[in-house]
Amino acid sequence: MPRQPVGVPHTPQWWRDAAGTFTWLTMLVVVALWVANGGLSELATIPGALVALGRLLGLIASALLLIQVLLMARIPLVERSYGQDELARRHRLVGLWSFTLVWAHLLLIWIGYAADSSLGLWGTLVDFVVDYPGMLLAFAGTAALSMVVVTSFQRSRARLRYESWHLIHLYAYLGVGLALPHQLWTGHDFIGNNTATVFWWMLWALAVAATLVCRVGLPLRRSLRHRLEVSAVYPEGPGVTSVVMTGRDLAAIPVGAGQFFQWRFIDAPGASRAHPYSLSAAPDGCSLRITAAHLGDGSSALAQLQTGCRVMVEGPYGRLHRRVRTRPKVLLMASGIGITPMRALLEELPQKPGDVTLVYRAHDESELIFVAELSHLAADRGARVVTVLGPRATSRPSWLPASAAHLSDVDALRHLVPDLADHEVYVCGNPQWMELVADAARAGGVADAYIHLERFTY
Repeated sequence: MPRQPVGVPHTPQWWRDAAGTFTWLTMLVVVALWVANGGLSELATIPGALVALGRLLGLIASALLLIQVLLMARIPLVERSYGQDELARRHRLVGLWSFTLVWAHLLLIWIGYAADSSLGLWGTLVDFVVDYPGMLLAFAGTAALSMVVVTSFQRSRARLRYESWHLIHLYAYLGVGLALPHQLWTGHDFIGNNTATVFWWMLWALAVAATLVCRVGLPLRRSLRHRLEVSAVYPEGPGVTSVVMTGRDLAAIPVGAGQFFQWRFIDAPGASRAHPYSLSAAPDGCSLRITAAHLGDGSSALAQLQTGCRVMVEGPYGRLHRRVRTRPKVLLMASGIGITPMRALLEELPQKPGDVTLVYRAHDESELIFVAELSHLAADRGARVVTVLGPRATSRPSWLPASAAHLSDVDALRHLVPDLADHEVYVCGNPQWMELVADAARAGGVADAYIHLERFTY
């Protein structure tokens, strides 16, 4: 008899507060060190002010770049506090600010030095690159970061395969590694300032250590310990494949229904790239199951996996799990392949008859998966499963099909769940659909604290 899975560990709320406080304290220390090193005294002349402000913006940009690395280092306590969805959003926001400030830093320093030099603008630029240690590396790092930022915009991402985008995005680490060392070699705020040097080396060491431990060490240790391998591969429907993995002591993995891992199938093509797939069944201590639609090269290749294929995992991640639940009544909203974590949650959530309602949105019956499983779980757990079928409404943005477009989004939710305001709401599907569902839930009286989303985008 397998022992009961450990589930998702409890994470105190203060961890979330501590992570936010760390960011603001870091910015405060950066500004304080700039002031202590005479930054304010250099504002008396225009060239001096340009250079001083350029240095300050460069310092803040450098700190934000390292914060950005920490946000995506997948530190377990931070990830469980925020979830990958929220961390990714903050990562993009911090990245946009850091990238903007890097260019502001470059321009202000360049113009400030040129204003106080006989070399002129272009001569000053050549002088920077040729004569200042680390500046050529900094320009190369900025170019790498620029490539990452440009390909991160929504329109650019839509034109790239996930595999291509992921490879390009790894250049962010190269960009950070090349762009920051020049501050220690030539920075006015570091030369002869031991306090600043120690602070920045500690911040660097923290970012590097967190990345190596959490992105490399922990996944490697977990994979070696549990020795996962593919035990079954079968179709769930047209263009949808389920993969079952077994291994050693799987009950010790701190994972809950609704969470996802980054998966690498070692003995299959594309093993160097990890792909995020949610568990489509509640973990039972004996096996883990994922289900994915064939939307790209990685997901399409799942159908070709052979039994015995070795598997490496990174995770678990995500906040679509029972630990975030604070209310007895739960509404699970799924669209398309977003049914995978919802099906697992339906199986695992403690519930009394009538507590849980699952609404499953699909274009037509041919797209429905887990039909027999959902029916069995609903009967066994006393839950209610409602399928909402039909092509999407085109007269207005709506989570509803065209056949129900005469209803408002919130009225439709209230029709399905009359006591909507008393429910905890979990949502998974395409991003636009999820936002429409979340808006309808808010209009129906559900506070943001009780609405949980998981975006399956990169």
